[in-house]
Amino acid sequence: MTRDELLRTFDLTDRVAVVTGGSRGIGRAVAEGFAAVGARVVVASRKADACDEAATAIRRAGGTALAVPTHMGDLDAVARLVRTTVEEFGGIDVVVNNAANPLALPIGSITPDALAKSHDVNLRGPLFLVQEALEHLRASDHAAIVNVLTAGIFTRGEYVSLYVAAKSALAAFTRAMAAELAGDGIRANGLAPGTVRTDMVLNTPEEFQALAVDAQLIKRMAEPEEMVPAALFLASDASSFMTGQTLVVDGGMTSH
Repeated sequence: MTRDELLRTFDLTDRVAVVTGGSRGIGRAVAEGFAAVGARVVVASRKADACDEAATAIRRAGGTALAVPTHMGDLDAVARLVRTTVEEFGGIDVVVNNAANPLALPIGSITPDALAKSHDVNLRGPLFLVQEALEHLRASDHAAIVNVLTAGIFTRGEYVSLYVAAKSALAAFTRAMAAELAGDGIRANGLAPGTVRTDMVLNTPEEFQALAVDAQLIKRMAEPEEMVPAALFLASDASSFMTGQTLVVDGGMTSH
């Protein structure tokens, strides 16, 4: 394989990529990275202003981007995201389920509302986004689903079990998606980050942040941009023989 052939496997030129939670953190870094290698990116997140700002920044950098405000807990909004994407760009090649709800409560204080709120965004929304996009993914020659999980699914998950349980269920759905959709030429993989410097992490107590970093072999938080090469690998032809797997990028948190 020549240098150009190798680099071409990571190219997303003219592919349509929907990135949820795309206005900040890992999602924004992924949206910007995908646009930089040619994707037409749909930035979806809850706040319209944040979506617009992220999409504008991508366009200013020479990329192609569309802002579609979407609350992943609202299934009508999820359907509208797919419909708007297809109306604007003609199809969908890549779905990156990155949006997350970090709600955390200790066992004994979890309420039905808290459970529903966590699962709506972390599990139900991603599943139904894939289902809404399915006919368009089936029509693509390069269909890929990237479900952003957490390295926490490989830990006990104490005090963050709401989040980790939903992401564990999404990991199970990822394997099922891979098995059920392989015949349609659709690949599905998970990305499990460790501790990343995002608003979601920085809004947790400092003691929790310190413990999360200390659990890693690399004693620092990752920058969101450090997740982009892994996400690009999973979304592009570079991982053409990979499906049903979870790529762990966690600074050695779960290496033992």
